[in-house]
Amino acid sequence: MAVLVAANVVMHRWTGLSGLATALLVSALLLGVLRMADGTWADAGLAPGTLARGCRWALVLMGLVGVVYLAGALLPATSSLFEDRRYDGMSASELTVRVLVLVPVGTVLVEEVAFRGVLYGLLCRARGVVWATAVSSLLFGLWHVLPSLGLATAKPALTTVFGASAFGAALAVAATVLFTAAAGVLFCELRRRSGSLLAPMGLQC
Repeated sequence: MAVLVAANVVMHRWTGLSGLATALLVSALLLGVLRMADGTWADAGLAPGTLARGCRWALVLMGLVGVVYLAGALLPATSSLFEDRRYDGMSASELTVRVLVLVPVGTVLVEEVAFRGVLYGLLCRARGVVWATAVSSLLFGLWHVLPSLGLATAKPALTTVFGASAFGAALAVAATVLFTAAAGVLFCELRRRSGSLLAPMGLQC
């Protein structure tokens, strides 16, 4: 928990290559915590025997997400949902690095290792699947408090719903926490069914 809290604050402040290095360090630290607690690679969803199955799950999920995003971006009725002022002014190369490197490694890797890997695995071993899913998903929702600050004004579609006031911003944060906690339940179930951390990683990418 101490590592997660510190990482959440630091990664919110540091972006780019600094954030990427922090994500890799945090992932390594968390896996070290797993080993200190006598956890196994299987507890983290990284057992060698499950990697092939996890890859199949990940590829299918990535394909489904890609189709949904493409359709949503092309349809006039939903295209506005993809507008994000945080990316205004970024060049094509900067966007490419963000999509192919910073998000998969700096966000997806550390989140999955933390919440569906180490935390889920240790809690599942100690308390069972239901407890592990509930705690992991709740903390995953709270993990997104800092990243969601200012989200209501960064995304025009959310500004329309929540407004630009402080109260609207607070509602946007609360909605983000609830949504990501619910998503965490889905990610945990993918982790359980596939037996591999690669499955929820595929859905996040």
